[in-house]
Amino acid sequence: MQKDFILITLADDDEDDRMFFTDAFEELKINTVVNTVNDGVALMDFLNDPESVLPNIIFLDLNMPLKSGMECLKEIKANPKFKDIVIAIYSTSSSEEDIENTFVLGANIYIKKPNHFGKLKEALTEVVTLNWQYITSGLNKDNFLLRI
Repeated sequence: MQKDFILITLADDDEDDRMFFTDAFEELKINTVVNTVNDGVALMDFLNDPESVLPNIIFLDLNMPLKSGMECLKEIKANPKFKDIVIAIYSTSSSEEDIENTFVLGANIYIKKPNHFGKLKEALTEVVTLNWQYITSGLNKDNFLLRI
């Protein structure tokens, strides 16, 4: 079944960040359906629910209670059922260690959360409009960190 929209899930424990994110997508001229969860346990429950339609892209915060984004990334990448989901790390951290670890674990792109609404819309547009089949085949550290 071909979808005419991009299904996006954001896992982030910060309510303001979730609202900022969904507001940005409402303003973009991209046909998306955005679902949010507020921690890693809720994300994994959603993904493992047989009734759930799997997202095309998961925006994953690293620092969440109950189950961190890093733990979720490991679980997602270990499950062949999720092999076609693009993982965009979406974090306030700009730690080289976090960037390196998420790259090695198989995330597709790393985005430092912008603190300006216009920059957020620019970053989301870039991530959602990328041809991921092409990008993933040539994934390297130089194009992993999105700089907006």
